[in-house]
Amino acid sequence: MHLPTDAYPDDPKAQRLHDKRRVQRAVLWTVAAAFVLCVIYACQGFLPVDALTVTPGTAAGWLGVLTAPLLHGSPDHLLSNVAALLLLGTLAGSVYPRATVRTVPIAWIGSGVMAWFLGDAGSHHLGASGVLQGLAYLVATLGLLRRDRASIAAAMIAFVFSGGMLVTVLPYDPTISWQSHLGGALGGIASAIAFRHADPPAPRQRYSWEDEPEEVDSPSSM
Repeated sequence: MHLPTDAYPDDPKAQRLHDKRRVQRAVLWTVAAAFVLCVIYACQGFLPVDALTVTPGTAAGWLGVLTAPLLHGSPDHLLSNVAALLLLGTLAGSVYPRATVRTVPIAWIGSGVMAWFLGDAGSHHLGASGVLQGLAYLVATLGLLRRDRASIAAAMIAFVFSGGMLVTVLPYDPTISWQSHLGGALGGIASAIAFRHADPPAPRQRYSWEDEPEEVDSPSSM
């Protein structure tokens, strides 16, 4: 039985350097995004926050589809999202850099649109958690679709560190915007299906037993 994997790279040293640079880029962009969220939170006292959130069912609430993921309701809210961003952003950006770049705007818009349509009248939805749900579901779904070593490992990490991802898309806590989580999750799943071939699987070592022909028993004479 042969495993459907790529051959070992011709230049392992160059491949390791390429992988290292890809992880470094993912870390850099993720840290930069986390820093932006912190700066914006520090400036929220000077901003019309309510006008920048998703307010379901109102014309003005559409502005929040673009701006709400940048805002947070408390230091704890910000801290939890920054921690999740550092993990999921680095994980997704390292394993699926192209798919991740394409998924972020889809999950961003999807989380806001879903909050606008399904949210309670008069409520305000804000925070980056919907986008983070999109990244978590992107990684988890690609693990199921691709099933190579890197994708399966990434999916397991996403499940372990985002164990509530299956619960937070349901209305279980009135203080949590499950509507935006659901929109982000659907965006992540759709992106995984659409962009599952955007990033080629990493090459790996092939072992001798994988290339040995299977023995076929010759029929016995009677």
